[in-house]
Amino acid sequence: MAVAMPPSRVEVSGWSWRPVARDALLARAFHSCTELRGRFYLVGGLLTGGARKPSSDTVVFDPTGGQAVRLEARDSPLLSHHDAANVGGRWLCVVGGWDGSRRLATVKVLDTEHGVWEAWTATPDNCPPAGLSSHTCTRLSDRELRVAGREGGTRTQRRYGSIYTLTLDPSARTYCYKEDYHTVSRSGHCAALLQTPGPHPGHQLLLFGGCNSAEPEIAGQWSQGKIKAQNPTDSPFFLPQGGTSYCPSFDGTACKACEQRAGVPARTPGTASSLMFCGGAFCCAVWWRKSDQS
Repeated sequence: MAVAMPPSRVEVSGWSWRPVARDALLARAFHSCTELRGRFYLVGGLLTGGARKPSSDTVVFDPTGGQAVRLEARDSPLLSHHDAANVGGRWLCVVGGWDGSRRLATVKVLDTEHGVWEAWTATPDNCPPAGLSSHTCTRLSDRELRVAGREGGTRTQRRYGSIYTLTLDPSARTYCYKEDYHTVSRSGHCAALLQTPGPHPGHQLLLFGGCNSAEPEIAGQWSQGKIKAQNPTDSPFFLPQGGTSYCPSFDGTACKACEQRAGVPARTPGTASSLMFCGGAFCCAVWWRKSDQS
């Protein structure tokens, strides 16, 4: 079992990584993995090394039983290098990506209640990017996403990147891009929407990596109450070893459990864990205080 030690400033803690599930259906790269109603939806990606054509399959992983199944739904998008977001606890919105011949800025949506893919249409005032790949798409509310990252081909990417607000109307099945501003060009990065403490709390969206800068970039700031969070009790999932966890409302890249006791050293009074997608497996990281180890 691999053990990753935390930074030296947190000397009282240890980390242990434990595999939760392994399945050939999970083995892919440049896909999206999004939590929705306690299940993880994997869309597209490249299934083998050196592959040029993206996959069009959608795989659903249920951590309750540790099982992955291929979703049999028509019109599943053939995509890689895209991103996706949970909207309303019902729709999986897949934004942009590479279809094997060009970069797209379209929005494909899986209605998880009916198990069907929908192609939402752009409104007349839509101002889309030239095409997106290796970008990030962060949920701000059920009607608004923030899109950041590579736009267009290599020549455009070298000049600048852009931050877009993507407005959604689930009832009308429409979307609309609006460019907010130019920024440093980046691709293959990560985005995290974080709460900001202090006398004036709120949220800020940080972009990490994907460019030459070692510093994160602030891609948006909102005062308290502007970000519409989902109720975390609407999105529980159950770890295979037991214990209940809830996914954060803003960033579907990781899920942090409040309490998870199974599989950790004896006499451990309390732990926290997170789920991450690692190649062909889901892994669970569990921490405990060194003084509690047997």
